[in-house]
Amino acid sequence: MPGTVGFQPRAEPPLCVVVHCFYFRGGAELLFDGVKKHQVTLPCQPEPWDIRNLLKWIKQNLLKERPELFMQGESVRPGILVLINEADWELMGELDYKLQDQDNVLFISTLHGG
Repeated sequence: MPGTVGFQPRAEPPLCVVVHCFYFRGGAELLFDGVKKHQVTLPCQPEPWDIRNLLKWIKQNLLKERPELFMQGESVRPGILVLINEADWELMGELDYKLQDQDNVLFISTLHGG
């Protein structure tokens, strides 16, 4: 009760996101043990999940080999097309896009050997 000694306002609950699916195509799946589709529930955290945090999580939890072929710095490397709910991530805010429940995120490698 407000004004009562020892009263503490309720803390906001941690923010959780259920990202319905991550897809890896065009050869990118080879970096993820050949798995093309991952259904994931992201852990709760105090700040909203964005693509920047998602990429860090993917690197730590899903990426199995050669991270330099998928990431460059804190972003995907040039040649990796990212679609969020079938729209180019450049239209959605790229790394700053705040993930919503049931988002589908697709990573397509456009880099091919010759």
